Amino acid sequence: MNSTGSPCVFIVDDDASIRGAIQGLLKTENLRSEAFSTTQEFLRAKRPDGPSCLVLDVNLPGTSGLDFQKELIAAGIEIPIIFITGYGDIPMSVKAMKSGAVEFLTKPFESQELLNAVQQALENDHVLRRNRDQIGGLQERYATLTARERDVMRLVVSGRLNKQIAAELAIRLVTVKVHRSQVMRKMQAQSLAELVRMAEKLLPPPRNTGV
Repeated sequence: MNSTGSPCVFIVDDDASIRGAIQGLLKTENLRSEAFSTTQEFLRAKRPDGPSCLVLDVNLPGTSGLDFQKELIAAGIEIPIIFITGYGDIPMSVKAMKSGAVEFLTKPFESQELLNAVQQALENDHVLRRNRDQIGGLQERYATLTARERDVMRLVVSGRLNKQIAAELAIRLVTVKVHRSQVMRKMQAQSLAELVRMAEKLLPPPRNTGV
């Protein structure tokens, strides 16, 4: 349906004329699009490997656009959403934006408004996918560490010196140095600063046990 890496804009609106108008507008910018009259049709469709976003009508029959946004979040489906509606109000738009919507446009809206929102949404998804790929690669490397190497990594990125790590783990200083070297090699970190940045993405922050 879509070539790998090709951006695609999904449109869900029960009004065929709106779907056609949006697709025509996107075509002028050489943007691929697929349109659906219901959220069920959208869910059955295969989503592309490349960046994508969803132009979603708020006032759909049955499940509203806002309810569908909640369903996508609950299902772990991460796709930037641009809401469009003919009956919008401020509380509704605030609710949508708080749940992560990129934009909330009230019909009739300017063509450039929608195009700007679509470009922003596609860029957001591109960044999201890139970060997800980076974290996936880090997780694969982290999985190659032994339990002891993970202990050493945790203490290294927390700022402990080698001798402090040796004392805390009750191991020899030379052993700490060996583990530390292995951590740097396996994680493909060129510096301590880079290892710290990796750890920030991989490891949960320490729990605050203070009273």
